[in-house]
Amino acid sequence: MRKMKSLFAMLGLMAVFSCATAADRGSADDAVALVKKGISLMQKSGKDNLIQEVNGKNPQVLDRDLYLSVWDLKANVLAHGANARMVGKDIIDLKDADGKAFMKEIVTKAASSNSGWVDYKWVDPISKEIQPKSAYFEKVNDTIVSSGYYKAK
Repeated sequence: MRKMKSLFAMLGLMAVFSCATAADRGSADDAVALVKKGISLMQKSGKDNLIQEVNGKNPQVLDRDLYLSVWDLKANVLAHGANARMVGKDIIDLKDADGKAFMKEIVTKAASSNSGWVDYKWVDPISKEIQPKSAYFEKVNDTIVSSGYYKAK
């Protein structure tokens, strides 16, 4: 009986930990909200200010595991909230773990619809495993602002 109580207590703690971990992760709605927040900042303070805030990892443009990426219309990285080494790189030919050219898809969709979602697979920085990811983007003038979330929780 004591072993069963211990087992149930351990399962309960695991469930609480799982919920806490899920709560620490961004969702699709959170990714959209972060992009809109970045665009609002850009419209108020200018593109250069948004780039500076994203590259400086200002908490205003971060949300748990979500961050902003800012590109020009040819997929040259202007700002990256998670990897400063990406700034200045042309990533139009970047492919996911399955070989999908997801950046070409984002740029193509942005040219025709100004906003949308693109699904791909990428290494989750928390689990260190390849996970399904979905990126939301919006095009404003000559700039694409994006944030993505990992679907596997």
